[in-house]
Amino acid sequence: MEARSENANRFLGKRVLLVDDDPDFVAQERTLLELIGFEVQTAASAKEAELLLVDKMPDLAIVDLMMEHPDAGFALCHHIKHMSKPGKEIPVILVSGVAAKTGLEFDAATEEERSWVKADAMLAKPLRFDQLSREISRLLNGTRHSAPVARAARP
Repeated sequence: MEARSENANRFLGKRVLLVDDDPDFVAQERTLLELIGFEVQTAASAKEAELLLVDKMPDLAIVDLMMEHPDAGFALCHHIKHMSKPGKEIPVILVSGVAAKTGLEFDAATEEERSWVKADAMLAKPLRFDQLSREISRLLNGTRHSAPVARAARP
């Protein structure tokens, strides 16, 4: 129990934007993110997320790759980075079930790939929350682009 209460306030006062068109994924991740102290704002599409960004910028964004368009997540990552204030770039975690659905795998392991992806980390669905939590900690503590795509464990 001590570890849980210790983790509960780890991100208190931080805001995360969670963007995914899968309501079950959003509900699960929202609950877990709130348990570690985040204020969670959700959107079901890139378009909806863009409207939310006008009012309030998050401390971190978690974005699904494929939503209303196959590349909606990529476009939203670009938009978030473009809207970030100089010196206060918003870290973005891009999540995708593409590999599980199609067998195709991609990542942003090289500097060239990261230059067009605009995500600071890429995680494969299904997500393990401990893996997501580690990436969040890494990004909010100022270490960017050090980890390639983390692959979900296969059953």
